[in-house]
Amino acid sequence: MEENRNWRAKWIWGENRLQAAFAASREAYYFRRSFDVPEDGGELVVRVSADSRYRLFLNGESVSVGPCKGDGKTHYYETVDVTKSLRPGKNTLAAKVVHYRHSQPYSFGDGPVSVWRASAGAFLLEGELHGADGTVIASLHSDGDGRWKCLKDESGTFEHGPFTFFVGGVERIDGAKMPHGWERVGFDDSSWEPAVVVSGTSDSLTGQLSPWQLSERPIPPLFEHHSSFKSVVRSEGGPASAAADRPIRLEPHTKFMAELDAGELTTGYLTIKLVGGEGSVVKVLCSECYEPPTDDLEVRRKGVRDRHEGNVLLGEYDRYAVAGVGKTNSPECYEPFWFRTFRFVRLEVETGGEPLEIVSLAYRETGYPLEVRTSFACSDDGLKPLWEISINTLRRCMHETYEDCPFYEQLQYIMDTRLQILFTYYISGDDRLARRAIHDFHSSMLPSGMLQSRYPAVYQQVIPGFSLYWILMLHDHYLFFGDDAFVRRYRPTIDAVLDWFDRRITADGIVGACPDAYWSYVDWVEEWKTTFGMPTAGLTGPITVYSLMYAAALAAAADLNEWTGRRETAVEYRERGDAIKRAVRAHCWSEQTGLFRDGPHSDDVSEHAQIWSVLSGTVTGEAAVKLMSDMLSGGRKLPKVSYAMSFFLFRALSCVGLYDRTFPLWDEWRHQAEELRMSTWLEDPVTQRSDCHAWGAIPLYEFPAEILGIKPGAPGYRSITVEPKPCGLKWAKGSAMTPHGPVLVSWHTDGGRFRLQVERPDALPLRIVLPDGTQVNHAEAGPVEASCIWGAHSDSRFSYRN
Repeated sequence: MEENRNWRAKWIWGENRLQAAFAASREAYYFRRSFDVPEDGGELVVRVSADSRYRLFLNGESVSVGPCKGDGKTHYYETVDVTKSLRPGKNTLAAKVVHYRHSQPYSFGDGPVSVWRASAGAFLLEGELHGADGTVIASLHSDGDGRWKCLKDESGTFEHGPFTFFVGGVERIDGAKMPHGWERVGFDDSSWEPAVVVSGTSDSLTGQLSPWQLSERPIPPLFEHHSSFKSVVRSEGGPASAAADRPIRLEPHTKFMAELDAGELTTGYLTIKLVGGEGSVVKVLCSECYEPPTDDLEVRRKGVRDRHEGNVLLGEYDRYAVAGVGKTNSPECYEPFWFRTFRFVRLEVETGGEPLEIVSLAYRETGYPLEVRTSFACSDDGLKPLWEISINTLRRCMHETYEDCPFYEQLQYIMDTRLQILFTYYISGDDRLARRAIHDFHSSMLPSGMLQSRYPAVYQQVIPGFSLYWILMLHDHYLFFGDDAFVRRYRPTIDAVLDWFDRRITADGIVGACPDAYWSYVDWVEEWKTTFGMPTAGLTGPITVYSLMYAAALAAAADLNEWTGRRETAVEYRERGDAIKRAVRAHCWSEQTGLFRDGPHSDDVSEHAQIWSVLSGTVTGEAAVKLMSDMLSGGRKLPKVSYAMSFFLFRALSCVGLYDRTFPLWDEWRHQAEELRMSTWLEDPVTQRSDCHAWGAIPLYEFPAEILGIKPGAPGYRSITVEPKPCGLKWAKGSAMTPHGPVLVSWHTDGGRFRLQVERPDALPLRIVLPDGTQVNHAEAGPVEASCIWGAHSDSRFSYRN
């Protein structure tokens, strides 16, 4: 990452808060800078940042939103070419900047928890207008010369409740106090004050750093697409035939309500346009679904998500008091500053003494520009919606970071992110958001070597096992992209994490109980509800699954070190992993149940310990096959994995050759799609909190990696393995992305014969493993076909051709 370029701009604000007390609450300022462009045009590229968030306009057109989420050590800026928005004559750059209340020690509700902020607000813009001949026409830097003018926003506040606790609250805005039209050319800013400098970007003489250490944005800008609601579900008051796409006129002193359907759960900037109606109040509530009324949000009983009869929309209201300044050719516009998450929106209006026309209620969909470059289809039509819903869920959980759930938290957690990254690799091949996520969690490291479980975040949280997922995340990246330099950058962090666990090895040789201040979360399981996702064995001592995860992380770290030249370290990590596995077999195995216990001093057993015993190599061969078969036999009721941990169940079954046992497990996803009519995947079956959580989008991995069988054969896809698993299907076809381009696979069964076709980029070495176990190695360019008699293992015959 770039460090401390030579900036000519300075940080500005309406007052110098760095030399005053901390901001007591949310602050917002409007900034403007006008300049002239010659008739033959010009070129303008700006670099822009702010604390905490900004939206930048040129001549009334939004041209940039940011800054990209950073932390106390890395503050991002955007580089934006705005040349296309210039016009001859007068032009105006304008920005609205919101500074969220300083978070220390605790102040929930003023801004998203995922947005870092200093104790004071600031705005930075650097840019020079160049003429057609390349000469500098105007310097537009924010440098305290008085040409950047500002106005403090006195129009509103934030309020938060149980739904918006982590995402920053909803707004209370008085439209009469807003400077409507402030972002456009010709607005009268003569009463605005000159902005003042609050800080430079560095002290080049002594190395003293500013509060904002600037690095260029590492990911592309989020997209914004204009969208409209698909239908009105129900309405009260106003026109009897209220429609989502037609203006509505309301008479004075009336009440109106409408509930609108976006068609699927989405994220976007809500925009309501109004004419007249001074004294009216507009309220907008965003909700994920219809559900029964409840006074206890800890106990949700959600059903069919779009069934409105007898159900309500739960959420919190943004409230806007109408100024009445809107005209037919220029409506008054209200748009909450932060994007909202919704499938349904409830609009409530109470008019004052003037009629009000609601010109439109629409939104600009926003998210990371995920380009889906793959496809999947098969003989089971019921799997098609699982693929499509998974893509939609992943999209909604990708913005400036990966996110756990866009409605409730918008926080990047390690476990969730590891899965989302894998899904992204398979369907798009894009690793830009993955690389920044890996760096984010590296940056979160505490002095002990432990990583924070969610980051960036203004409040620290530790789930010890999540640090191990980070090592697996780095291992995944190397398998897909083979970037040695990237891994070397983070080897010291791998060492630090593993050292944290090594220091907690007990006399029995297993990972000891974690500090009480940390959350030993494993999975959302009904039997572990009272312990918030921790195996109940953790109440009295160590939990087995953390030792097994540690062993798996040591194996991954050994691979990474060997691949990048630290062979002695690789040997050490493998020896440490072997010791852990021996200790788990000695102290956590139950001869009575034939399963691993959840802890060395507990009789509890769960699916989780069995799964990780296979994934860590603690149990192998026929013993692993028997263990997984016994676990799924149904003879005993074990705490079962939820949607996220199902990914690891599927991996374990694949490891032991029992992947066909996964097919009935898709009923959990089919139920959500077909019976609950969900457009994104549920967070978990226990809390039923969020309706959008991308750790459940595992079809994006399972379908291309297992059913089609496409996997890296060597790090960086230097070779390709195709090992399809039919799982009772008659045919399947689709593709997966690699750094070299897509791999296309198509297979079908025909009269007892399994027939496979593979197309891959270049002449990459290809290894095919057919369902009967036959292996084919191929190194020549061009499509490859192979077949075998499926099911006749004792007398299997196969063929292949180029």
